Amino acid sequence: MTPDAQLRTFHFACESDLDLLAEWNHQLIEDEGHRNPMSVAELRERMRGWLAAEYQAVVFFDGAEPVAYALYRERGEEVYLRQFFVRRDKRRLGYGRWAISTLREALWPSEKRLTVDVLCRNVCGIEFWRSVGYQDYCLTLEILPA
Repeated sequence: MTPDAQLRTFHFACESDLDLLAEWNHQLIEDEGHRNPMSVAELRERMRGWLAAEYQAVVFFDGAEPVAYALYRERGEEVYLRQFFVRRDKRRLGYGRWAISTLREALWPSEKRLTVDVLCRNVCGIEFWRSVGYQDYCLTLEILPA
């Protein structure tokens, strides 16, 4: 079922959202196959620090039910989207596309460059970002220590 436009809302994250954001960040790390070993508690404290400094987070709702979040910072001529997560049971139902559209139309300045980093093995993520207008720009290669 796609989100009903009349029930869709969002708010900027605050202290009371930290537990939810940390849990979702932990799931995001798992889903992406990221190497970050942080616990949910550690992610909560990191999120608190980011929100107290230069990042903003937005929580998206379908009625009273939270369905997604975005964490980003605006600097100079760029808006950098650091984290974006749609609940696992709400994926492929239009929530991600709606949230990105909301960010672009209601919150982010249209004259700024929008960037997001995606791990190469996150094929579904890459497909999603391309589908909402992002284009390939850079590929970072690495050699890990033995």
